[in-house]
Amino acid sequence: MDEEERTPHPLAALRLALGLDRVEFAEAVHDAARRRGLRSGVDKHRVRKWEVNGVRPDAVSQTYIAEVLGIPLGDVDSAAWPAWLPRVDRGVVPLGHANSVPALREALHTMNRRTLLSVIPGSALVVLAGDWAVTEYTAVAAGPPRPGAAVGEDVVALLEETTTRLNRLATEQRQHISPLYDAHLARVTDLIDEGRYTRPLGARLHKLAASLAQTVAWIRFDHGQHGAASRYWIAGLHNAHAGDDRDMGAALLSDLAYQASWRDDPATAAGILSKALTRTTHPVASSLLHLRLARAQAALGERRATLHSLTAAERLLDVGDMGDIPAWCSWMSPADIAVDSGRCLLDLGDTTQAHNLIAEGQALLPASRDKTRGIFLAYRAQGHLSRHEPEAAAADALEAFHLAERIGAPRCLQLVRDLAPAFAPYQTAEGVPELLRAVA
Repeated sequence: MDEEERTPHPLAALRLALGLDRVEFAEAVHDAARRRGLRSGVDKHRVRKWEVNGVRPDAVSQTYIAEVLGIPLGDVDSAAWPAWLPRVDRGVVPLGHANSVPALREALHTMNRRTLLSVIPGSALVVLAGDWAVTEYTAVAAGPPRPGAAVGEDVVALLEETTTRLNRLATEQRQHISPLYDAHLARVTDLIDEGRYTRPLGARLHKLAASLAQTVAWIRFDHGQHGAASRYWIAGLHNAHAGDDRDMGAALLSDLAYQASWRDDPATAAGILSKALTRTTHPVASSLLHLRLARAQAALGERRATLHSLTAAERLLDVGDMGDIPAWCSWMSPADIAVDSGRCLLDLGDTTQAHNLIAEGQALLPASRDKTRGIFLAYRAQGHLSRHEPEAAAADALEAFHLAERIGAPRCLQLVRDLAPAFAPYQTAEGVPELLRAVA
Protein backbone atom coordinates (compact mmCIF):
# COMPACT_ATOMS: atom_id res chain seq x y z
CA MET A 1 0.00 0.00 0.00
CA ASP A 2 1.36 3.44 -0.98
CA GLU A 3 2.04 6.03 1.68
CA GLU A 4 -0.53 8.33 0.05
CA GLU A 5 -3.17 5.63 0.58
CA ARG A 6 -2.25 5.14 4.26
CA THR A 7 -2.31 8.84 5.09
CA PRO A 8 -4.36 10.48 2.32
CA HIS A 9 -4.32 14.18 1.58
CA PRO A 10 -7.70 15.77 2.48
CA LEU A 11 -8.50 16.09 -1.22
CA ALA A 12 -7.67 12.43 -1.83
CA ALA A 13 -9.85 11.40 1.12
CA LEU A 14 -12.80 13.35 -0.24
CA ARG A 15 -12.23 12.06 -3.79
CA LEU A 16 -12.09 8.46 -2.59
CA ALA A 17 -15.22 8.98 -0.48
CA LEU A 18 -17.03 9.90 -3.71
CA GLY A 19 -15.71 6.77 -5.43
CA LEU A 20 -13.76 8.75 -8.05
CA ASP A 21 -10.32 7.91 -9.39
CA ARG A 22 -8.03 10.73 -10.49
CA VAL A 23 -9.12 10.55 -14.12
CA GLU A 24 -12.79 10.81 -13.14
CA PHE A 25 -12.07 13.64 -10.72
CA ALA A 26 -10.21 15.58 -13.42
CA GLU A 27 -13.19 15.10 -15.76
CA ALA A 28 -15.50 16.43 -13.06
CA VAL A 29 -13.27 19.51 -12.77
CA HIS A 30 -13.51 19.95 -16.54
CA ASP A 31 -17.32 19.78 -16.27
CA ALA A 32 -17.32 22.47 -13.59
CA ALA A 33 -15.26 24.72 -15.87
CA ARG A 34 -17.51 24.03 -18.87
CA ARG A 35 -20.59 25.06 -16.89
CA ARG A 36 -18.97 28.48 -16.68
CA GLY A 37 -18.11 28.55 -20.39
CA LEU A 38 -14.42 28.01 -19.58
CA ARG A 39 -11.79 25.29 -19.98
CA SER A 40 -9.52 23.58 -17.47
CA GLY A 41 -6.20 21.89 -18.14
CA VAL A 42 -6.41 19.61 -15.11
CA ASP A 43 -5.57 15.95 -15.71
CA LYS A 44 -4.84 12.95 -13.47
CA HIS A 45 -1.19 13.99 -13.16
CA ARG A 46 -2.17 17.44 -11.90
CA VAL A 47 -4.56 15.90 -9.37
CA ARG A 48 -1.72 13.67 -8.13
CA LYS A 49 0.53 16.70 -7.69
CA TRP A 50 -2.16 18.34 -5.54
CA GLU A 51 -2.60 15.21 -3.40
CA VAL A 52 0.95 13.86 -3.18
CA ASN A 53 3.46 16.60 -3.97
CA GLY A 54 1.80 19.35 -1.98
CA VAL A 55 1.19 21.55 -5.04
CA ARG A 56 -1.48 24.18 -4.35
CA PRO A 57 -4.22 24.51 -7.00
CA ASP A 58 -4.70 28.04 -8.28
CA ALA A 59 -7.69 29.99 -6.98
CA VAL A 60 -9.87 29.23 -10.03
CA SER A 61 -9.17 25.51 -9.84
CA GLN A 62 -10.09 25.56 -6.16
CA THR A 63 -13.54 26.90 -7.04
CA TYR A 64 -13.96 24.02 -9.50
CA ILE A 65 -12.83 21.55 -6.85
CA ALA A 66 -15.38 22.98 -4.40
CA GLU A 67 -18.18 22.56 -6.95
CA VAL A 68 -17.21 18.94 -7.63
CA LEU A 69 -17.19 18.21 -3.89
CA GLY A 70 -20.51 19.98 -3.26
CA ILE A 71 -18.93 22.67 -1.06
CA PRO A 72 -20.40 26.23 -1.12
CA LEU A 73 -18.06 28.71 -2.81
CA GLY A 74 -18.28 30.91 0.28
CA ASP A 75 -16.32 28.25 2.18
CA VAL A 76 -13.38 28.43 -0.23
CA ASP A 77 -10.26 30.22 1.05
CA SER A 78 -7.65 29.73 -1.66
CA ALA A 79 -4.84 31.03 0.56
CA ALA A 80 -5.66 28.44 3.24
CA TRP A 81 -5.54 25.36 0.98
CA PRO A 82 -6.17 22.59 1.97
CA ALA A 83 -7.48 23.71 5.39
CA TRP A 84 -10.88 24.72 3.99
CA LEU A 85 -11.57 21.18 2.77
CA PRO A 86 -14.01 19.40 5.12
CA ARG A 87 -13.20 16.28 7.09
CA VAL A 88 -14.23 12.92 5.71
CA ASP A 89 -15.97 10.51 8.01
CA ARG A 90 -17.42 7.09 7.24
CA GLY A 91 -19.52 8.57 4.47
CA VAL A 92 -23.07 7.71 3.53
CA VAL A 93 -24.35 4.48 5.03
CA PRO A 94 -25.54 2.36 2.05
CA LEU A 95 -29.19 1.38 1.81
CA GLY A 96 -30.11 -2.02 3.23
CA HIS A 97 -32.17 -3.62 6.00
CA ALA A 98 -29.07 -4.12 8.15
CA ASN A 99 -28.19 -0.42 8.02
CA SER A 100 -31.37 1.31 9.23
CA VAL A 101 -30.20 1.29 12.87
CA PRO A 102 -26.52 2.17 12.10
CA ALA A 103 -27.72 5.18 10.11
CA LEU A 104 -29.81 6.33 13.08
CA ARG A 105 -26.88 5.80 15.47
CA GLU A 106 -24.63 7.80 13.15
CA ALA A 107 -27.06 10.73 13.27
CA LEU A 108 -27.75 10.53 17.01
CA HIS A 109 -24.04 10.51 17.86
CA THR A 110 -23.09 13.40 15.57
CA MET A 111 -23.72 16.09 18.18
CA ASN A 112 -21.58 14.27 20.74
CA ARG A 113 -18.39 14.37 18.67
CA ARG A 114 -15.63 16.86 19.42
CA THR A 115 -15.86 18.34 15.95
CA LEU A 116 -19.16 18.50 14.10
CA LEU A 117 -18.94 16.59 10.85
CA SER A 118 -19.09 18.49 7.60
CA VAL A 119 -21.94 18.29 5.16
CA ILE A 120 -21.69 15.17 3.02
CA PRO A 121 -20.44 15.98 -0.51
CA GLY A 122 -23.21 16.58 -3.00
CA SER A 123 -22.04 13.86 -5.36
CA ALA A 124 -22.41 11.25 -2.61
CA LEU A 125 -25.99 12.41 -1.98
CA VAL A 126 -26.88 12.13 -5.66
CA VAL A 127 -25.45 8.60 -5.67
CA LEU A 128 -27.55 7.76 -2.59
CA ALA A 129 -30.65 9.11 -4.32
CA GLY A 130 -29.87 6.99 -7.36
CA ASP A 131 -29.49 3.88 -5.21
CA TRP A 132 -32.85 4.58 -3.56
CA ALA A 133 -34.51 5.05 -6.95
CA VAL A 134 -33.46 1.59 -8.21
CA THR A 135 -33.45 -0.45 -4.99
CA GLU A 136 -36.70 -2.30 -4.52
CA TYR A 137 -38.02 -2.91 -1.03
CA THR A 138 -37.67 -6.54 0.05
CA ALA A 139 -39.36 -7.67 3.25
CA VAL A 140 -37.12 -9.27 5.84
CA ALA A 141 -37.76 -13.01 6.17
CA ALA A 142 -40.40 -13.73 8.78
CA GLY A 143 -39.22 -14.94 12.15
CA PRO A 144 -40.16 -14.80 15.82
CA PRO A 145 -39.29 -11.72 17.88
CA ARG A 146 -36.04 -11.89 19.80
CA PRO A 147 -36.15 -13.23 23.36
CA GLY A 148 -37.49 -10.88 26.02
CA ALA A 149 -40.65 -8.90 26.57
CA ALA A 150 -42.16 -8.15 23.16
CA VAL A 151 -43.12 -4.62 22.14
CA GLY A 152 -46.90 -4.53 21.83
CA GLU A 153 -49.45 -2.56 19.87
CA ASP A 154 -50.15 -0.22 22.81
CA VAL A 155 -46.51 0.87 23.06
CA VAL A 156 -46.16 1.60 19.35
CA ALA A 157 -49.51 3.42 19.29
CA LEU A 158 -48.41 5.57 22.25
CA LEU A 159 -45.15 6.47 20.51
CA GLU A 160 -47.03 7.37 17.33
CA GLU A 161 -49.58 9.47 19.22
CA THR A 162 -46.87 11.30 21.15
CA THR A 163 -45.00 12.07 17.94
CA THR A 164 -48.17 13.41 16.33
CA ARG A 165 -48.83 15.68 19.32
CA LEU A 166 -45.25 17.00 19.26
CA ASN A 167 -45.48 17.74 15.55
CA ARG A 168 -48.73 19.67 16.01
CA LEU A 169 -47.06 22.21 18.26
CA ALA A 170 -46.57 25.66 16.81
CA THR A 171 -43.02 26.52 15.75
CA GLU A 172 -42.59 29.03 18.56
CA GLN A 173 -43.35 26.29 21.12
CA ARG A 174 -41.11 23.59 19.61
CA GLN A 175 -38.00 25.59 20.50
CA HIS A 176 -38.68 24.83 24.18
CA ILE A 177 -38.83 21.05 23.82
CA SER A 178 -36.40 20.12 21.03
CA PRO A 179 -34.52 17.67 23.33
CA LEU A 180 -37.73 15.64 23.60
CA TYR A 181 -37.55 14.85 19.90
CA ASP A 182 -33.99 13.57 20.31
CA ALA A 183 -34.94 11.38 23.26
CA HIS A 184 -38.03 10.08 21.48
CA LEU A 185 -36.01 9.11 18.40
CA ALA A 186 -33.29 7.49 20.54
CA ARG A 187 -35.88 5.29 22.25
CA VAL A 188 -37.50 4.28 18.95
CA THR A 189 -34.03 3.43 17.63
CA ASP A 190 -33.36 1.20 20.64
CA LEU A 191 -36.68 -0.59 20.17
CA ILE A 192 -35.92 -1.27 16.51
CA ASP A 193 -32.46 -2.53 17.43
CA GLU A 194 -33.80 -4.87 20.12
CA GLY A 195 -36.04 -6.58 17.56
CA ARG A 196 -38.80 -7.66 19.95
CA TYR A 197 -41.79 -7.05 17.71
CA THR A 198 -43.84 -8.59 14.93
CA ARG A 199 -43.16 -7.60 11.33
CA PRO A 200 -46.19 -5.21 11.09
CA LEU A 201 -45.15 -3.41 14.29
CA GLY A 202 -41.57 -3.30 13.03
CA ALA A 203 -42.70 -1.55 9.85
CA ARG A 204 -44.57 1.03 11.96
CA LEU A 205 -41.48 1.62 14.12
CA HIS A 206 -39.36 2.21 11.00
CA LYS A 207 -41.91 4.69 9.66
CA LEU A 208 -42.01 6.42 13.02
CA ALA A 209 -38.22 6.65 13.06
CA ALA A 210 -38.30 8.18 9.58
CA SER A 211 -40.82 10.83 10.65
CA LEU A 212 -38.92 11.70 13.82
CA ALA A 213 -35.59 11.84 12.00
CA GLN A 214 -37.10 14.26 9.50
CA THR A 215 -38.33 16.59 12.25
CA VAL A 216 -35.01 16.50 14.12
CA ALA A 217 -33.17 17.17 10.86
CA TRP A 218 -35.21 20.32 10.27
CA ILE A 219 -34.49 21.51 13.80
CA ARG A 220 -30.76 21.01 13.17
CA PHE A 221 -31.01 22.66 9.76
CA ASP A 222 -32.84 25.69 11.15
CA HIS A 223 -29.97 26.15 13.61
CA GLY A 224 -27.31 25.92 10.92
CA GLN A 225 -26.08 22.46 11.94
CA HIS A 226 -25.94 21.21 8.37
CA GLY A 227 -23.77 18.13 8.92
CA ALA A 228 -26.11 16.79 11.58
CA ALA A 229 -29.19 17.64 9.53
CA SER A 230 -27.86 15.69 6.54
CA ARG A 231 -27.30 12.60 8.64
CA TYR A 232 -30.76 12.70 10.20
CA TRP A 233 -32.38 12.99 6.78
CA ILE A 234 -30.25 10.08 5.54
CA ALA A 235 -31.19 8.02 8.61
CA GLY A 236 -34.82 8.80 7.92
CA LEU A 237 -34.39 7.65 4.32
CA HIS A 238 -33.05 4.30 5.49
CA ASN A 239 -36.02 3.78 7.77
CA ALA A 240 -38.60 4.94 5.24
CA HIS A 241 -37.10 2.34 2.89
CA ALA A 242 -37.21 -0.32 5.62
CA GLY A 243 -40.88 0.58 6.22
CA ASP A 244 -41.65 0.54 2.47
CA ASP A 245 -42.85 4.16 2.50
CA ARG A 246 -41.79 5.51 -0.88
CA ASP A 247 -43.35 8.93 -0.53
CA MET A 248 -41.58 9.49 2.79
CA GLY A 249 -38.33 8.39 1.17
CA ALA A 250 -38.89 10.93 -1.59
CA ALA A 251 -39.65 13.56 1.06
CA LEU A 252 -36.35 12.98 2.84
CA LEU A 253 -34.40 13.17 -0.40
CA SER A 254 -36.31 16.35 -1.21
CA ASP A 255 -35.24 17.80 2.15
CA LEU A 256 -31.60 16.99 1.36
CA ALA A 257 -32.10 18.76 -1.99
CA TYR A 258 -33.64 21.78 -0.24
CA GLN A 259 -30.58 21.97 1.99
CA ALA A 260 -28.31 21.82 -1.06
CA SER A 261 -30.20 24.70 -2.69
CA TRP A 262 -30.02 26.68 0.54
CA ARG A 263 -26.24 26.17 0.56
CA ASP A 264 -25.94 27.44 -3.04
CA ASP A 265 -25.49 24.02 -4.60
CA PRO A 266 -28.44 23.82 -7.02
CA ALA A 267 -26.74 21.22 -9.22
CA THR A 268 -26.77 18.72 -6.34
CA ALA A 269 -30.38 19.65 -5.53
CA ALA A 270 -31.49 19.03 -9.11
CA GLY A 271 -29.60 15.74 -9.23
CA ILE A 272 -31.25 14.46 -6.05
CA LEU A 273 -34.75 15.57 -7.06
CA SER A 274 -34.57 14.03 -10.51
CA LYS A 275 -33.99 10.65 -8.81
CA ALA A 276 -36.58 11.19 -6.08
CA LEU A 277 -39.34 12.07 -8.55
CA THR A 278 -39.05 8.69 -10.26
CA ARG A 279 -40.68 6.93 -7.30
CA THR A 280 -42.95 9.57 -5.76
CA THR A 281 -46.55 8.39 -5.82
CA HIS A 282 -48.92 10.97 -4.30
CA PRO A 283 -49.66 13.99 -6.56
CA VAL A 284 -49.17 16.53 -3.76
CA ALA A 285 -45.82 14.97 -2.86
CA SER A 286 -44.80 15.16 -6.52
CA SER A 287 -45.99 18.77 -6.62
CA LEU A 288 -43.67 19.72 -3.77
CA LEU A 289 -40.70 17.96 -5.37
CA HIS A 290 -41.35 19.65 -8.72
CA LEU A 291 -41.52 23.01 -6.95
CA ARG A 292 -38.16 22.43 -5.26
CA LEU A 293 -36.72 21.23 -8.56
CA ALA A 294 -37.88 24.47 -10.17
CA ARG A 295 -35.99 26.45 -7.50
CA ALA A 296 -32.80 24.55 -8.32
CA GLN A 297 -33.29 24.93 -12.07
CA ALA A 298 -33.90 28.67 -11.73
CA ALA A 299 -30.70 29.06 -9.72
CA LEU A 300 -28.91 27.26 -12.57
CA GLY A 301 -30.45 29.68 -15.07
CA GLU A 302 -32.48 26.97 -16.84
CA ARG A 303 -35.57 28.99 -17.80
CA ARG A 304 -37.45 26.42 -19.90
CA ALA A 305 -36.90 23.62 -17.38
CA THR A 306 -37.95 25.92 -14.53
CA LEU A 307 -41.23 26.87 -16.16
CA HIS A 308 -41.94 23.23 -16.99
CA SER A 309 -41.41 22.20 -13.35
CA LEU A 310 -43.56 25.07 -12.05
CA THR A 311 -46.38 24.05 -14.39
CA ALA A 312 -46.12 20.45 -13.18
CA ALA A 313 -46.15 21.57 -9.53
CA GLU A 314 -49.32 23.63 -10.01
CA ARG A 315 -51.10 20.90 -11.98
CA LEU A 316 -50.27 18.14 -9.50
CA LEU A 317 -51.40 20.18 -6.51
CA ASP A 318 -54.82 20.58 -8.10
CA VAL A 319 -55.33 16.84 -8.69
CA GLY A 320 -54.21 15.65 -5.24
CA ASP A 321 -56.68 13.91 -2.92
CA MET A 322 -56.52 16.10 0.18
CA GLY A 323 -57.99 13.28 2.28
CA ASP A 324 -55.06 11.00 1.51
CA ILE A 325 -52.20 13.49 1.55
CA PRO A 326 -49.01 12.45 3.42
CA ALA A 327 -48.57 14.35 6.69
CA TRP A 328 -45.13 15.65 5.73
CA CYS A 329 -46.54 17.68 2.82
CA SER A 330 -50.02 18.39 4.16
CA TRP A 331 -49.08 22.07 4.47
CA MET A 332 -48.50 22.40 0.71
CA SER A 333 -50.81 25.08 -0.70
CA PRO A 334 -51.28 27.57 -3.53
CA ALA A 335 -49.41 30.07 -1.34
CA ASP A 336 -46.26 27.97 -1.64
CA ILE A 337 -46.69 27.64 -5.40
CA ALA A 338 -47.08 31.41 -5.78
CA VAL A 339 -44.15 32.42 -3.57
CA ASP A 340 -41.69 29.83 -4.87
CA SER A 341 -42.73 30.63 -8.44
CA GLY A 342 -41.96 34.26 -7.67
CA ARG A 343 -38.63 33.30 -6.15
CA CYS A 344 -37.77 31.34 -9.31
CA LEU A 345 -38.68 34.28 -11.53
CA LEU A 346 -36.57 36.54 -9.34
CA ASP A 347 -33.58 34.31 -10.03
CA LEU A 348 -34.41 34.42 -13.75
CA GLY A 349 -34.60 38.24 -13.77
CA ASP A 350 -38.38 38.70 -14.13
CA THR A 351 -38.55 41.03 -11.15
CA THR A 352 -42.01 42.60 -11.62
CA GLN A 353 -43.89 39.32 -12.10
CA ALA A 354 -41.80 37.75 -9.32
CA HIS A 355 -42.75 40.51 -6.89
CA ASN A 356 -46.46 40.15 -7.72
CA LEU A 357 -46.40 36.38 -7.19
CA ILE A 358 -44.57 36.65 -3.87
CA ALA A 359 -47.09 39.23 -2.65
CA GLU A 360 -49.95 37.00 -3.80
CA GLY A 361 -48.54 34.01 -1.94
CA GLN A 362 -47.97 36.06 1.17
CA ALA A 363 -51.64 37.02 1.20
CA LEU A 364 -52.74 33.40 0.78
CA LEU A 365 -50.56 31.97 3.55
CA PRO A 366 -52.50 30.63 6.56
CA ALA A 367 -51.90 32.48 9.83
CA SER A 368 -50.61 29.29 11.50
CA ARG A 369 -47.43 29.11 9.38
CA ASP A 370 -45.35 31.80 11.04
CA LYS A 371 -41.91 30.42 10.12
CA THR A 372 -42.88 30.19 6.46
CA ARG A 373 -44.36 33.70 6.70
CA GLY A 374 -41.01 35.01 7.89
CA ILE A 375 -39.18 33.40 4.97
CA PHE A 376 -41.79 34.72 2.53
CA LEU A 377 -41.35 38.21 3.96
CA ALA A 378 -37.60 37.96 3.42
CA TYR A 379 -38.21 36.89 -0.19
CA ARG A 380 -40.58 39.82 -0.67
CA ALA A 381 -37.97 42.15 0.78
CA GLN A 382 -35.51 40.86 -1.81
CA GLY A 383 -38.11 41.52 -4.50
CA HIS A 384 -38.56 45.12 -3.29
CA LEU A 385 -34.79 45.60 -3.37
CA SER A 386 -34.62 44.36 -6.95
CA ARG A 387 -37.18 47.06 -7.82
CA HIS A 388 -35.20 49.73 -5.91
CA GLU A 389 -37.87 50.11 -3.22
CA PRO A 390 -35.76 50.25 -0.05
CA GLU A 391 -38.48 51.51 2.29
CA ALA A 392 -40.83 48.62 1.52
CA ALA A 393 -37.92 46.17 1.58
CA ALA A 394 -36.80 47.38 5.00
CA ALA A 395 -40.34 47.09 6.40
CA ASP A 396 -40.68 43.49 5.21
CA ALA A 397 -37.19 42.50 6.34
CA LEU A 398 -37.67 44.01 9.79
CA GLU A 399 -41.03 42.28 10.21
CA ALA A 400 -39.44 38.98 9.20
CA PHE A 401 -36.56 39.52 11.62
CA HIS A 402 -38.76 40.28 14.63
CA LEU A 403 -41.10 37.39 13.81
CA ALA A 404 -38.14 35.00 13.58
CA GLU A 405 -36.79 36.24 16.92
CA ARG A 406 -40.15 35.63 18.56
CA ILE A 407 -40.66 32.08 17.31
CA GLY A 408 -37.03 30.98 17.49
CA ALA A 409 -36.28 30.57 13.77
CA PRO A 410 -32.53 31.21 13.33
CA ARG A 411 -32.55 30.22 9.65
CA CYS A 412 -35.00 33.02 8.92
CA LEU A 413 -32.88 35.42 10.98
CA GLN A 414 -29.87 34.50 8.87
CA LEU A 415 -31.85 35.03 5.68
CA VAL A 416 -32.55 38.62 6.75
CA ARG A 417 -28.94 39.16 7.84
CA ASP A 418 -27.79 38.01 4.41
CA LEU A 419 -29.92 40.77 2.86
CA ALA A 420 -28.32 43.51 4.98
CA PRO A 421 -25.40 44.33 2.60
CA ALA A 422 -27.89 45.06 -0.19
CA PHE A 423 -29.27 47.94 1.92
CA ALA A 424 -25.91 49.73 2.02
CA PRO A 425 -26.79 52.20 -0.80
CA TYR A 426 -30.03 53.15 1.00
CA GLN A 427 -28.86 53.94 4.53
CA THR A 428 -30.89 57.15 4.68
CA ALA A 429 -34.13 55.54 3.46
CA GLU A 430 -36.97 55.17 5.95
CA GLY A 431 -36.66 52.02 8.04
CA VAL A 432 -33.20 51.04 6.80
CA PRO A 433 -31.20 52.36 9.80
CA GLU A 434 -33.55 50.53 12.18
CA LEU A 435 -33.16 47.31 10.19
CA LEU A 436 -29.37 47.54 10.12
CA ARG A 437 -29.27 48.13 13.88
CA ALA A 438 -31.49 45.10 14.45
CA VAL A 439 -29.34 42.72 12.42
CA ALA A 440 -25.97 44.10 13.54
